[in-house]
Amino acid sequence: MPVSTYLVVALGAVVAGFVQGLSGFGFGLTALSFWAWVIDPQLAAVLAVSGAFTGQVIAAVSVRRGFETRRLAPFILGGLIGIPLGVLLLPRLDADWFKTLLGLLLIVWCPAMLFARNLPRIAAGGRLADAAVGLGGGMMGGLGGFTGVLPTLWCTLRRYERDVQRSVIQNFNLAMLSVTLATYLAAGLVTRATLPILAVVLPAMLVPTLLGTRIYLGLSEVAFRRLVLGLLTVSGLALVSASAPRLLQRAGRPISTAFVGEHPVDSAGR
Repeated sequence: MPVSTYLVVALGAVVAGFVQGLSGFGFGLTALSFWAWVIDPQLAAVLAVSGAFTGQVIAAVSVRRGFETRRLAPFILGGLIGIPLGVLLLPRLDADWFKTLLGLLLIVWCPAMLFARNLPRIAAGGRLADAAVGLGGGMMGGLGGFTGVLPTLWCTLRRYERDVQRSVIQNFNLAMLSVTLATYLAAGLVTRATLPILAVVLPAMLVPTLLGTRIYLGLSEVAFRRLVLGLLTVSGLALVSASAPRLLQRAGRPISTAFVGEHPVDSAGR
């Protein structure tokens, strides 16, 4: 692997670590915006999960305010159920359409929340609604590693205080990433060949993550809300920019080619 690849991977880890330390989420999407150009998708996924898990451990130790087990439990229980459901749905789902629709939702809804001053606070549903959001977050984690998107948006709609919101997002992601990383290890995806580049990612993200957590401690409620909604909007743009070109490319194929690609025939012509 060329030195330039290691440099790009290190840069992605630095930026992603800072973003995660500052907001409590976003490592994977931030890092993949760098890594998708230079390394294999499977290796990128392993590095993203490993880095995000490490960053969440650092952040959980550094920022422990607002933690409430009773508030967090429904999210995690729902998420643990949702992960295997997402994995089961993955082969049956059009990933490009899923990412495009999710991205468009974030691009439209988050700026609307950012600029609207008097949006109503959602108080209905209680723990059952929180568990449903956790279920959705877990399913999205199984589908593509986007565990934090729905809980982050939901906590913003709930108008949780800054520390409470970060605690829910941070610890939910930590729990989901623990399960995902254990699955990767059991499946043999973390191989000896990944260790050298993993040894670049983890040290590179350490200081930026700690710096991000320090800056977070000085943020006001309004500034944190703007930061979260801004990052969700950028996440939506990243999802659409990654998936929309593939949809357009598929739409441009001849009908006969698209049909045969989606409905292969056997040797008897069936």
